[in-house]
Amino acid sequence: MFLRRQLRVSGSNSSEDEVLGRLGTLSVRLARNTSEIRAAQSLRYFVFYREMDAKAGVFTSLRRRDADRWDAICDHLIVTDRVDGREKLVGTYRLLRASVARARSTSLYTQSEFDIAPLLKRHSALEFLELGRSCILEPWRNKRTIELLWAGTWAYVLRHGVDVMFGCASFAGSDPQQHGDHLAFLRENAAPDDEWDVRAIPGRAAQVDLTGKSAVSPRRALAGLPPLIKGYLRLGAWIGRDAVIDQRFNTTDVLIILPVSRLNPRYVNYYGADAGRHSAEITPALT
Repeated sequence: MFLRRQLRVSGSNSSEDEVLGRLGTLSVRLARNTSEIRAAQSLRYFVFYREMDAKAGVFTSLRRRDADRWDAICDHLIVTDRVDGREKLVGTYRLLRASVARARSTSLYTQSEFDIAPLLKRHSALEFLELGRSCILEPWRNKRTIELLWAGTWAYVLRHGVDVMFGCASFAGSDPQQHGDHLAFLRENAAPDDEWDVRAIPGRAAQVDLTGKSAVSPRRALAGLPPLIKGYLRLGAWIGRDAVIDQRFNTTDVLIILPVSRLNPRYVNYYGADAGRHSAEITPALT
């Protein structure tokens, strides 16, 4: 079991200038080396393949790490907890700037499901940041840890002059019709305008019958959304109109599009327009 193995982050105490946020014994920063990236991959494997229903290939099962070709060019945000005087990795988020992908002549992970290229072309002067592979160990799956992941992401956005955040967010299960109420709600209330619209790549859009789904109360639909999608909506994100089935991870994915200019001022003020809260202990999460 992952918890019994007591995977710990390598190295000694991190220096203060590396810490992007702190809450009690929890702190958030970027992974510093290959060993810490592998630790994040092991955490992802435990959550996605052992807790959830992702389908691991032979190589993934043997290594017990969730890894792909994008990991080498991504920054890996990690949340750690102080356990017996040492850091234990408990959460992670993967960050990839579009400019980095272009410099390496590679695509973005999102482009395996959604046709993001026209959006990038329409806004070629902007810096886009792809967010993905978000996961937290179950005992730490609470507002405090999520708070730190958002704090670290906001500090990263400011540090690199990011203009737009985007990425896939998921509903559990590969039957999109089970999420018809929620997909109808998102299409009616959170779809982007034409300038920011992104559709699934040809042949990947899930066929979902939304007939009559608009009659479901918005309050009920909102309450049943996955926490990550609900959190994006509170921040001010758009949700693309198409859903895509990811058979490997057994999920129904939607596209999140969040220009920094649309961020809810409440959250900008909370984290600080200059991410200044990183130098002080973060108070409990906003709800």
